[in-house]
Amino acid sequence: MRKEPLVTDEYYHIYNRGVDKREIFNDLKDLARFKESVKEFNRIEGIGSLEMYRKSVRALDSHLKSKPKPLVALVAFCINPNHFHFILKQLVDGGIAKFLQKLQGGYTYYFNKKNQRSGSLFQGTFKSKLITDENYFRKTFAYVNKNYSIHDISKNKMAFVFASDKEYESGLFDFVSKVDGQEMLKTFSSKSDLQKHFKEIISLIREERG
Repeated sequence: MRKEPLVTDEYYHIYNRGVDKREIFNDLKDLARFKESVKEFNRIEGIGSLEMYRKSVRALDSHLKSKPKPLVALVAFCINPNHFHFILKQLVDGGIAKFLQKLQGGYTYYFNKKNQRSGSLFQGTFKSKLITDENYFRKTFAYVNKNYSIHDISKNKMAFVFASDKEYESGLFDFVSKVDGQEMLKTFSSKSDLQKHFKEIISLIREERG
């Protein structure tokens, strides 16, 4: 039970890792499943499993499909081989907790069934930090977007990295909330200014960590 509830309309740095620091993807199919889970579980209404949802989508005429109401706005993310980071804006009361419960629970069920294992895959529920001011937001924004640059990830594991920096560098938002993504871009004068900010913050963090 959290000591303080997560507040709607506030931004949070959310993160978690594999239990015992284990890797959470064995192959690219696992990563694709996690990415699909990030998209499809971010909705107020329940969908059951992803398999059930896919069947319902195929059975429904395209003109009858309605846009789901999201639980959170995804502002930035980095998925690494053994952990993930998000910047999330909570859109409804309890939205972040519900989203992470569905994401981690659904993916763990898939992973365990596929690999004939049982038990937790992630280290507890998730960790959260309220983003309290603009300077902290800008630092966390760079930290999350380029988180893979902070870690010494081997070349053969880089295929399991999926981060939002590419969406910000292109200006084409898919996983990132289009509204929040465009708002973030407005805080930088140009793409080169954005790249400079990323580089400066990552260098600073790497230096702090020795």
